[in-house]
Amino acid sequence: MDFPGPGAPLRVRRVLVPAVGMRLWAEERRAGTIELLLTYPVRDGAVLAGKYLAALGLYAIMIGLTLLYPAIVVYFARLEWGPVFTGYLGLLLMGATFIAVGVFASSLTENQIVAAITTFGALLIFWILGWSADYAGGTAGRVLQFLSILEHNDSFSKGVVDTKDVLYYVNFTVLALFLTLRSLEARRWKG
Repeated sequence: MDFPGPGAPLRVRRVLVPAVGMRLWAEERRAGTIELLLTYPVRDGAVLAGKYLAALGLYAIMIGLTLLYPAIVVYFARLEWGPVFTGYLGLLLMGATFIAVGVFASSLTENQIVAAITTFGALLIFWILGWSADYAGGTAGRVLQFLSILEHNDSFSKGVVDTKDVLYYVNFTVLALFLTLRSLEARRWKG
């Protein structure tokens, strides 16, 4: 029996995740509380980690609530749990990357809507890269395909955990959080 799996909320995730990250730093800047937050005796990395993990926790809860679907399917038919759990792992890793990009966009502006649109635009670019890889061909096509965010989720949706895909999402997330930290430090030095 075919199960829509964790890919079912894919359309919702593309719209909702930029909204999750849009307020994390932009609201602090707009309200003028970012100076207070950054002068606490807590490192910027700890504040960033707290905000990021809170958003990731919210996302994990939203994805976890969809486990009701496989539970319903199990009631009526036999279900292979391996592909379901790897699909959820892929969703969690991709969502972690999306949220990290949203946190970075939020650290660049004080307007929440601009942060959401910037996040959506950046993620759309990395999504479209997969399409353009088909037309580029050769080495350029392979590079564009490797940079595409959605291409790395294909193996998870098939029930395969490939370390290159896991490392891609982890590295992308770490890079976005690193850029966010640098953005916050630049804000501190600007005054």
